[in-house]
Amino acid sequence: MRVDVPESLRLFLSARHRHGELTVSSDGDATAGHLIESLGIPRTEIGGIRINGVPADTRDQPADGDQVEVLDVTRPQRYDQPRFLLDVHLGTLARRLRLLGIDTAYSNDADDPELVEQAIAEDRILLTQDRGLLRRRALPAGGYVRGGDPDEQLLDVLERFDPPRAPWSRCPACNGLLEPVAKAQIEHLLEPGTQQAFTDFSQCQGCERLYWRGAHAEQLTAIVAGAPAHD
Repeated sequence: MRVDVPESLRLFLSARHRHGELTVSSDGDATAGHLIESLGIPRTEIGGIRINGVPADTRDQPADGDQVEVLDVTRPQRYDQPRFLLDVHLGTLARRLRLLGIDTAYSNDADDPELVEQAIAEDRILLTQDRGLLRRRALPAGGYVRGGDPDEQLLDVLERFDPPRAPWSRCPACNGLLEPVAKAQIEHLLEPGTQQAFTDFSQCQGCERLYWRGAHAEQLTAIVAGAPAHD
């Protein structure tokens, strides 16, 4: 049977399948979803399928001679109150999402089974560039992050999921919520130069880190300002 894969999904195919017409054989028992996943496309990246031009379910069983069309996920992909979990390779992206106030869990030592368990337990969308991780059957929701640097990755996540933003409301280090704190309450924790130069402070309700608009404020403001607006 012929399988039509859009250019946006061909990066998941093996090198020999990335160009030109793609044909596969079927014994008639395999589902469309199984056939597509066997080509390397994670089910989280399948936005829909058509068999012989008719919308179909991934559980349908195409026959030899059928034409199967794979559709990319429609953007934005909406979730009610989306919460994310990032794998160990996306630490910088995690901090940038938190900077925008997006609920983002991250650990630099979690293995694949632990990530899947956490995604299930906390109802989070797992973001990764590990295709094998996205193909784990137990994973309820996930997304492949496109881009080689954090700027590209951030734009990709925001365009795909369009999560609500609340800049400067979360701790970039631990994801805890930030609350304004009176300078008098934390002045004893500040270096003399910081005491003299700044008046407005926030404190993380989780790890108790202090934040103020210091040397990195301009760079962080640029990240916030450069993020596309929530629709």
